[in-house]
Amino acid sequence: MTSQLLLLLPPSETKSDGGSRVSTNIQPDDPQLRAIGEKVRDDLIALSSADAELAAKALKISVRQADKELARNRQLRNAEVKPAAQRYTGVLYDALDAGSLDDAVRQWLDEHVLIQSALYGLVSAGSAIAAYRLSYNSKLPGASLRERWAEAVTAYLATHQGPILDLRSKGYVTLGPLPEDRDDAVWADVVEALPNGEFRSLNHFNKRAKGLLVRKLAERHEDRITSLEELREALAPEFVMEPMAAQRVRVVVRPN
Repeated sequence: MTSQLLLLLPPSETKSDGGSRVSTNIQPDDPQLRAIGEKVRDDLIALSSADAELAAKALKISVRQADKELARNRQLRNAEVKPAAQRYTGVLYDALDAGSLDDAVRQWLDEHVLIQSALYGLVSAGSAIAAYRLSYNSKLPGASLRERWAEAVTAYLATHQGPILDLRSKGYVTLGPLPEDRDDAVWADVVEALPNGEFRSLNHFNKRAKGLLVRKLAERHEDRITSLEELREALAPEFVMEPMAAQRVRVVVRPN
């Protein structure tokens, strides 16, 4: 990792099919993370290849979804791949719209964004991944996903030499909490400012705001951000970053 900004994003439950722009940029080259990911993959394939009803329950998916999702999981060893930022779909990734970015902006995205996957651990925006179904609270045989990932992911994040803005949902934070001894690593509560001076969590629109925030920073790829103060300046005026508590900030989305 370089001595500059790192953004952490959640994945999405929905994924696109097939394979398109395959990048050679892969997930962090960390032996421990890779070993955990391989074991999670093998356990997920085994679960998805056994009793379909039990697998659907463990993965928290409906009977209607089961055929497609379990088939994806069973093919993980030889599935088509595409960059993570294009594999994941939904509100956040639609707003980010990584496929529309030019090469220089996309390179910044690939180098500065890690996505927390329940299957792969940490993957860069450009990591070539398969479509799969596994969430932070899915139940694989044996240890929980939190028990498998948390220590190794936190240790990896501790090696980063620059500010970290954590935009992961709270569930995915449990798979790799921020290192506790870092005052330049913060989790962001993305909110909307109301006319009465109060703040409202954006819920569904929270995801869109996160996608737009990341896109804004990527499009300013020539700006080298090496501190939280520089990050605050880079986000203005559309996003106002305010300190709240230890390792926590509020990002207020201002109306257009």
